[in-house]
Amino acid sequence: RMDVFSLDPDRIGGVCISAGSGIISFLITWYLIPELSHLFLAANMAGKDLNKRSNDYRVPEGVGVIAGAVYLVCLFCLIPVYALHSKDDTQLTMKTLSLYLSALLSICCMILLGFSDDVLNLKWRHKLLLPTIASLPILMVYYVTYGNTYIVLPFPMTQLFNVNSFDLGIFYYVYMGMLAVFCTNAINILAGVNGVECGQSIVIALSVLINSLLNINTDAWADHMFVLYLICPFIGVSCAVLYYNWYPSQVFVGDTFCYFAGMTFAVLGILGHFSKTMMLFFIPQIFNFILSVPQLFHFIPCPRHRLPRLHPTEDKLVMSTVKFKKSDLGLIGRICLFVLPLLGLSRVTIDDETVTMTNLTILNVLLRVVGSTHERRLTVYLLTVQVLCSVAGFLIRYQLVHLFYDESVQLLPIPN
Repeated sequence: RMDVFSLDPDRIGGVCISAGSGIISFLITWYLIPELSHLFLAANMAGKDLNKRSNDYRVPEGVGVIAGAVYLVCLFCLIPVYALHSKDDTQLTMKTLSLYLSALLSICCMILLGFSDDVLNLKWRHKLLLPTIASLPILMVYYVTYGNTYIVLPFPMTQLFNVNSFDLGIFYYVYMGMLAVFCTNAINILAGVNGVECGQSIVIALSVLINSLLNINTDAWADHMFVLYLICPFIGVSCAVLYYNWYPSQVFVGDTFCYFAGMTFAVLGILGHFSKTMMLFFIPQIFNFILSVPQLFHFIPCPRHRLPRLHPTEDKLVMSTVKFKKSDLGLIGRICLFVLPLLGLSRVTIDDETVTMTNLTILNVLLRVVGSTHERRLTVYLLTVQVLCSVAGFLIRYQLVHLFYDESVQLLPIPN
């Protein structure tokens, strides 16, 4: 338990500085978005809101780059403050600064990639390759500063192999690289409805914030102080963007914000040593990714836009569909066509050889459960699911975990 009165003054100061940076980041971003939106329209970076009856007006797109820029400037300003926490130990100062600067470098790379995607409409192979390259700075700093590639095994495996831990070696770095790729794309494929991208990111970020505050008075306090310095400004800029992106959206965040958010979470999970806990906060995104795999890998045809569509006569969203010939499917596609309706994850109708199938997204699953609904309400439903999954994640991390792990074995704060 965290006892505020027993905290070191430096830790209290760090928490207050982090909170202050979040408030300042919010105010700056909130002011800049309406001031700079006309620049996106002038550069023809604008789109139509497909889920509005009157969509003849243009909405500025890629505005997430403003949030990313404010976030980076805020973290640049915090560099001397962060370094002062370890000013009496030169080696510790170098270590903390290397972690901090590598995090900045990776996040900056992903903001650049996201903005490039908004402008150039990159192909999927680039979206998978570039996050891997962008994660190299944090992977190399992790190797130099920690280099620990052991994982703690759960009880069934410890009894089976008679060991408490296992060294993954290079595969641990492969896992962390894949984590960066997943996080940057997971938010991007769960999008298309006003407020969804920012909303889910804020819920995840608040979960990360709470997790770090719960551990600020433990032996791992330094890692979680590092997390606080990065997550509070992110919450600030994200709340400002959500203010303008909430229904009816005045701006579109674009891929820039999705990649920016995803890499921020990946950096915190890796350098903060709680990657498995981070994945507990990504339960809806993991479900959405697994559900989307048949379309992402083209076992089933994937349209350009999979977002729910507006009902032609009602101001409500309904499940979006894709049409294709059954004969065009391979073996895996035919298996998915048979299994997914049985699991209630998709609705399929077959007329001769033409198949009409609902797109494989969590938004369509929600619409199948609750029926056609207003766009704003659908966003609220999804964010409610996100919050409930975060609560479940905390229960698993702090309660059920004791049933599977021996807490006396601590390579790093475990289970991370």
